[in-house]
Amino acid sequence: MEKLSSTIFFQLDRAIKSYRQYAQKRLTEKGYAITIDQWLVLKTILDHDDISQNEIAEYIFKDKASVTRIIDLLITKGYLKREPSTENRRRVQLTITKAGKAIIEAILPTIRSNRKNALVGCNEEELETMGVVLEKIIKNCSK
Repeated sequence: MEKLSSTIFFQLDRAIKSYRQYAQKRLTEKGYAITIDQWLVLKTILDHDDISQNEIAEYIFKDKASVTRIIDLLITKGYLKREPSTENRRRVQLTITKAGKAIIEAILPTIRSNRKNALVGCNEEELETMGVVLEKIIKNCSK
């Protein structure tokens, strides 16, 4: 029987967790009072301006309750506004504030640096192959 640690899925999970810990440590060291999950929510809203909370949860692979808590924290920090939708009373509109846009811009260089550092030693061909393999896994698991 193969060892758990030698399976590709264990290694993927370990790589993702290692990266998230590394990225969070770098943000904290630079004095940013924001978590990776909060960053993901802000960036998702920036990229998809009319996205619902449920859609955010699906997009960033978080449960709805966690996303609601993250959004509440971002509102408390002044990075987001939540207003009733003018088109649908059952829906809210999430808007990034000036402070939210400023933190996104301030953090972007660190995020880019984190990604670059995490991929040191990986060439373009390896990254392309990894992307193809990951897409195959996603497709196989979506059936």
